Formats: sequence, structure tokens, C-alpha cells
Amino acid sequence: MPYAPFHEKFPEIAEKETRTIIVFDDPDLPEGEYGLLESYCDELDCDCRRVFFNVFSWKKKKIEAVIAYGWESGKFYAKWMGDSDPRVIKELKGPALNLSSPQSPLAPALLEKIKIVLQDKNYVDRIKRHYKLFKEAIEKEKPEKGKVIKLDSSKKVGRNEPCPCGSGKKYKKCCGR
Repeated sequence: MPYAPFHEKFPEIAEKETRTIIVFDDPDLPEGEYGLLESYCDELDCDCRRVFFNVFSWKKKKIEAVIAYGWESGKFYAKWMGDSDPRVIKELKGPALNLSSPQSPLAPALLEKIKIVLQDKNYVDRIKRHYKLFKEAIEKEKPEKGKVIKLDSSKKVGRNEPCPCGSGKKYKKCCGR
């Protein structure tokens, strides 16, 4: 499931609305500002309703944690994923450290701070709005059905690979005909 930064598609909105946690006098975290840089799924026709927060230390200029958060119910994620294992659902619903991403030693403490931030209903509503904007932008980029797309002729596409036109079909069932 590919994710892309929100600020790449909406830099002005991201500049105004990116949440920052300011830490001082905390035994578990160094003082400083930590930006919650949002990333969303850029897969066509996916409706996972999740955000990944790349928790960025402005002081160190690096990502300290990647935290996944899904705002829908466990029932939604069980149906979406096709798996009702409570551990899987807990990871999808979050907030949880993304096990597929590198995490710094500060990640568990940052996760606890994110849990507090996500109690702000207005902020969660903002995340949902950003998700919707992002998904609408992805859909607008999707090629129109029947539109001729010039493919890179230097790349050979296998018959059973996804069609490079973005239709979601196998190449042999789409542009390979």
C-alpha cells in the first residue's frame, strides 16, 4: 500500500495546518518541536481511511517515528481488510507504530503524545478532510477511460502485469490488446 506526503499535493494547506507538538520538561523526550507530517494512501480505488504520521524532529531534521492511525471502527477495518484478527484490526485502527517503518528509540514516547493529540476532535476532523482532499486529487489524476496514453516504449510490460495506463486491469486485458 503506497503512501505519499500530503504536502506534495497541498503545500499551502500543509504549511498552515500541519500539527506540531512542542515538548519541554519531559523525561521521555528531548525538548523541541515535532511535526506531524501526514501521508495518505495514493493507491487508486483504495478507501483505507488511514493516515501515517511521519513524526519529524525539527531540531534533528529527521523522522523519529512513523505512526499509523485509522479513524473508522474496528468493524470497518475487518471488512476492508478481510481479516477480523484483533491484532490486525488494532494495527489498522491505531494509533500504532508502523511496524514496516524504521523507528527511533523515541518512537514509543511519541506514540503516547500522538494518542493525546488525537483526542482533539477538531484535529481528527481536519485529518479526515485532508484524506478526502488527497483522495479526490488522486482520482483526478486517474486517466480517463478510453484516453490514449503514450507509454514509455523502452519498458517492456508483461502480459499479466498491471497496465501502465492506470486502469487497474492486467496489460493483456487492456492496452495490450
